[in-house]
Amino acid sequence: MRVVVSVGGNALLKRGEAMTASAQRANAMEAACALASVLAHHEVLITHGNGPQVGLLALQAQSDKSLPAYPFDILGAESQAMVGYILLEALQKAMPSRRFVNLVTRTLVDQADPAFDKPTKFIGPVYEKEQALELAKLCHWHVLPDGRYWRRVVASPAPCEVLELEAIESLMQAGFTVIAAGGGGVPVVREGKGFRGVEAVIDKDLTASLLAQALHAERFVIATDVDAVYENFDELEHRPIGRICASELEKGLFPAGSMGPKVKAACEFVKRTGRCAAIGALGDIAGLIELKAGTVIEP
Repeated sequence: MRVVVSVGGNALLKRGEAMTASAQRANAMEAACALASVLAHHEVLITHGNGPQVGLLALQAQSDKSLPAYPFDILGAESQAMVGYILLEALQKAMPSRRFVNLVTRTLVDQADPAFDKPTKFIGPVYEKEQALELAKLCHWHVLPDGRYWRRVVASPAPCEVLELEAIESLMQAGFTVIAAGGGGVPVVREGKGFRGVEAVIDKDLTASLLAQALHAERFVIATDVDAVYENFDELEHRPIGRICASELEKGLFPAGSMGPKVKAACEFVKRTGRCAAIGALGDIAGLIELKAGTVIEP
């Protein structure tokens, strides 16, 4: 079965964890061991988040006051290569006989997308509210609450097209397990006969959904740091959602910077393909693909 698996950026850098290479490698090994159980039985395309990592790169670049800040399209390409490499390294150790490739991928967006005027995409580490507000004033950031913490947010336009789709398909047909569209892909707009990078970070689940549709995947799975989609997640009486049809799930209210895009991405795949999607914990990946764990979204 052809499956697209979207792995959250927090799978490599957990909330509040030190943003070190060793921490990412250790977490990547856990992710690789979980993924190995399904790679042996399915044709899988892996996408991944980059929110913590692209924020880290932005902080590092900003620390050198002698240079202008690097734009987010370049930082996105850097984080794609970095996270993809770490995942590939771990996957190769877990499955040495299998062939893997990490492809730095561009994603076309609409220059007129209103999302450019309303930042919602969380990047970088978490902060206490007071520190976040102070950094926002000092660094000219936008910040929003993320659970009990606060984080920087940037523009997150909707993906329109993955420009390397043909290359991804060719590599998969050649027997490679492909890691692609990390962090939603490098955001670009059309300019003349070519493309130009823009200041944004695309939601990786929306791009993964687009890829799953274009590649005619039979299953789309979003692996995150919670075991299911929850109703009233931040309230005392919250409960996990089991099986639900896409039209019903779409009626729920979910945070724009976290679960909201995941729900939208899964529902778009289901409605446009008539096939099922699942959202849940990476450790339950086999059950998610078999539609026996997490939140299962049905036509």
